[in-house]
Amino acid sequence: MEVSVTRHITSDNPRVMVVDGSKVVRKIIEQLLLQDLPGVRVLACSTAEEAKQHLALGVVDLVTTALRLPDLDGMELARYIREHSPQAYIPIVVVSGDVHERLINRDLSVDVTDYFDKSLGPQALSTFIRGYIRPEGKVKGEVLYVEDSRVVAVATRRMMEKHGLQVNHVVSVEEAIEILDKAAAEGRAPGADIVLTDVYLKGNLTGGDLLDVVRGRFAYGKGYLPILVMTGDDNAANQTALLHAGANDLVQKPTEERLLITKISFQLRVAQSLRAQARGKE
Repeated sequence: MEVSVTRHITSDNPRVMVVDGSKVVRKIIEQLLLQDLPGVRVLACSTAEEAKQHLALGVVDLVTTALRLPDLDGMELARYIREHSPQAYIPIVVVSGDVHERLINRDLSVDVTDYFDKSLGPQALSTFIRGYIRPEGKVKGEVLYVEDSRVVAVATRRMMEKHGLQVNHVVSVEEAIEILDKAAAEGRAPGADIVLTDVYLKGNLTGGDLLDVVRGRFAYGKGYLPILVMTGDDNAANQTALLHAGANDLVQKPTEERLLITKISFQLRVAQSLRAQARGKE
């Protein structure tokens, strides 16, 4: 069988893999997805081994997995998918009951796109998946964009603004930190909804330094201020280091518009959802 790996997220027949040891949970999520996403194909898997078999048979648009599976840890399954999938990128969402603690502790595996709080229930998970696979309308938000190449900045800014995003472009990490400092002093923290930064920039500081400042000095967690890092470095160790330092995800250069907007929209939806939950608990 020849398998295409160029399926777009917005396919009329998206394939969503749901991995959970509970037959009841799998059935409920499958029914809700079929109701919320006409045309969806749900690959319901009870074990990691079953998920691996499905992965080998065709393109998957999104994977959700429980942390505890009968034969493998959910994190190990995520790692397997990253290492063996022929696709350039598959969003992997771990359904967990301790999302808040993991975000605070920065305990996010580099192989996982993000976590979903299972206490929100199956319907919320179905709605979350629908918003990613087949979004209704454009996600609004302000992007703090750090890029010192004028040519790259103009092209990338146009991509984002075309999709309804507000872009605040600066050429150095020092300028970005000034914006964050000013927002904090004025009680407008964090000063942006998401950060998009290159790794190597003009000035003394790099994109890695910006990660250290945001996650360290400001103590803004991944769910509070998402950071996407743009890089042309194919070195796996360097990419992993950026993710461990606090990047939510990486965007490869040269930038592909659909993938960039998909990643920004996904991180904005997660952050907005978490902030709304936090406000509700105040």
